[in-house]
Amino acid sequence: MQKENPLLMKSYDFALATVRLYKTIVASKREYVLSKQMLRSGTSIGANISEANGAISTADFSSKISIAYKESLEVKYWLALLKDSEYVTKDNANKLIAQADELSKIMFSILKTTKRTK
Repeated sequence: MQKENPLLMKSYDFALATVRLYKTIVASKREYVLSKQMLRSGTSIGANISEANGAISTADFSSKISIAYKESLEVKYWLALLKDSEYVTKDNANKLIAQADELSKIMFSILKTTKRTK
């Protein structure tokens, strides 16, 4: 893990929190469908950021960051749905939604900057 990349570290921490929440939901609530979607999108963010770091072109970099950005929007949807259907507490969901929102803002800023420097 590249410790000098704050976005990658934040996305990794978010992925770990997502995995932990998924394990809790499956073990205690026996819910598999919504939580699996949350898990996929929540862990995909960091994976795409990691791929972006190995990009071979600006277009490749932008594409991977764009995918990660969209995944951050998707995970917020699944978290809200899990919260509103009472599979996850408001506190747990809101904490992760805030983290995903922070990641979204950082990636959106990166995308705007990358677009301007093309």
